[in-house]
Amino acid sequence: MNTKVLDAFTQEYKQLLESELRTLVEKLKAPPIIKEAMQYSLKAGGKRIRPLLLFATINALGKDPKDGLLAAAAIEMIHTYSLIHDDLPSMDNDDFRRGMPTNHKVFGEAIAILAGDALLTFSFEVIGQIPNEIASSEIKLQLVIEMAKAAGSEGMVGGQVADMEGEEKTLTIEELEYIHIHKTGKLLKYSVIAGALLGGANPSQLENLSAFAHHLGLAFQIQDDILDVEGTPEVLGKPVGSDSSNLKSTYPQLLSMDGAKDALQTQLAQSKQYLEKTGLNINLLNEIADLIASRDH
Repeated sequence: MNTKVLDAFTQEYKQLLESELRTLVEKLKAPPIIKEAMQYSLKAGGKRIRPLLLFATINALGKDPKDGLLAAAAIEMIHTYSLIHDDLPSMDNDDFRRGMPTNHKVFGEAIAILAGDALLTFSFEVIGQIPNEIASSEIKLQLVIEMAKAAGSEGMVGGQVADMEGEEKTLTIEELEYIHIHKTGKLLKYSVIAGALLGGANPSQLENLSAFAHHLGLAFQIQDDILDVEGTPEVLGKPVGSDSSNLKSTYPQLLSMDGAKDALQTQLAQSKQYLEKTGLNINLLNEIADLIASRDH
């Protein structure tokens, strides 16, 4: 893995994204407290894996990754809203996120809920702000529809519901896979699809990029399950062992730790097989895939 190239790409586009997120929220004509709460969780940072996948997909198609800046900001707003709500006492009841007090611990539950709502709704407006010279009205409509599917009851929300209903039950691998595909995988997959649409992918490229992202999303969540057992709070920036304390089924629990690690490598290999079929400049996407499978937070 050529980490120098990936590191330089990551640094450049994360900085552009952070600046864009700040600017977009600052421009809102809204009560200062809600803007502050939105900014608080957005600026907590994180890996920005989803935006990086979007930028790298556009790059693979030979287009300017900066064309994806607004779409990347929208995706990160949805991801951040989901984390704010996940941390609430009625959900996972977490006190820390990325090494900082969770949103509701700083602003109270009501403002935290509204900050999440504001980020979710604003994300769709941001897609609409993409200039016509970057994306036609037809492409922007497609971006909105696919984002709604990825984030809603057919995607992330549906996966969260299945995850909650699966607590205190021993799930099958198929049931656990459904949760992971929807709760985490759909938005990650959308990041690649959005990059493909903005980069002008042909139908075959779009199909293979979608399959790549599907398997990568599963690899991402399997590694999350592994880190919940083997990780440390200092590196993760949040408590470990929350899955077992919440009585959730996980890959290590159902397959053993060795089995979970084997499943991770299988999903990673399958994702790369589809990536190879695109015939694109896939170096950065390959490196991000390796990063996802080997990350420690």
